[in-house]
Amino acid sequence: MSASAMLSIMAIATLQSAPLMVRRRYPWAVTLVVAFGHLMQLGFDGLLLPSQFSVPIMVYTMAVYGKRWQSFGTLSLGLAGAVLATFSMFNPFRYATDPSPSMSFNMLVSFVGLALVVTVAWTFGDLARTRRLAMKSLKEHAERLEKERIMERALAASDERNHIAREMHDIVAHSLSVIITQANGARYAAVNDPQIAIDTLKTVSDTGRASLKEMRRLLGVLRKDEELQNRPLPALGDIPNLVKIATNSGLAVQLQTLGTPRKELPAGAELTAYRCVQESLTNVLKHAGSNAVAEVLLNWTYRGLELRIKDDGRGAGAIKLEGAGQGLQGMKERVALYEGACTAGPQSSGGFAVAVFIPYSED
Repeated sequence: MSASAMLSIMAIATLQSAPLMVRRRYPWAVTLVVAFGHLMQLGFDGLLLPSQFSVPIMVYTMAVYGKRWQSFGTLSLGLAGAVLATFSMFNPFRYATDPSPSMSFNMLVSFVGLALVVTVAWTFGDLARTRRLAMKSLKEHAERLEKERIMERALAASDERNHIAREMHDIVAHSLSVIITQANGARYAAVNDPQIAIDTLKTVSDTGRASLKEMRRLLGVLRKDEELQNRPLPALGDIPNLVKIATNSGLAVQLQTLGTPRKELPAGAELTAYRCVQESLTNVLKHAGSNAVAEVLLNWTYRGLELRIKDDGRGAGAIKLEGAGQGLQGMKERVALYEGACTAGPQSSGGFAVAVFIPYSED
């Protein structure tokens, strides 16, 4: 064999094997280069090279990493290569007569063997592709679930912050309104009757102390302090005490209860009713004026609890000027959680009214 032929064979072997190093990065390009190398090999009848194992390797690689059409295209190239390789090894056209039965049988066995190697390589590659895509799908599903969990935690944290903001508003706004009203009253009362000033300052102290306890309870939830968390929340039974505090602050309040409950409201619903009364009385203290009279009505009906808090003060104008949107919005959101209804607005006869309905929970 001449030196030029040896160089050609070495070049063909290199062309068939060297591109395999980048087959995963450029699978289709490597397939075409390897196929071109095998076409060049057909110029040497009966030539067998170790680099020909690049064919099943590339068929497997394309079945795993290539697109679907590329995978079937490589399989077709491999089977076509098996036909060409068989004719290259036996070259029946060099005989003047038809090939003998033994040669035909050998050609058939050779083709079947080569085609089987290509088909098995493609089958294993396709199975690996299916497994890889399944693992990828599972990974994407797990990542999607993790993102959803993160989003759910973020939404839960946002809801908790909103809940805490409403709680803080209810506690601070009510207590500060009482404290400011009492402090102003004490300042004027001290001139004429020091004893009234002392009693008023005691109310300020009691209100501040109660507010501090509520704040500690709320912050205790954030700290997950078990002892603080287990303290009972305000309920309907605490409304008379709430009215008493408002009365001690100088507001004339009438409390009336009608009917009897058909069954108990959930603890959260009772807390909502308490907060509605608290917010309404706070708004009366802040906006209705010093001579306003407030009425608190608890009416138990067959369907649930009706609350009505009204006053004869300055009405909605003062609320719009001084602001009370956060508290009223908080009331509506609280009541909506228990499928209730909350309306608030000025009365035709003067003053402002809040109406709340909280239905019984259906077991």
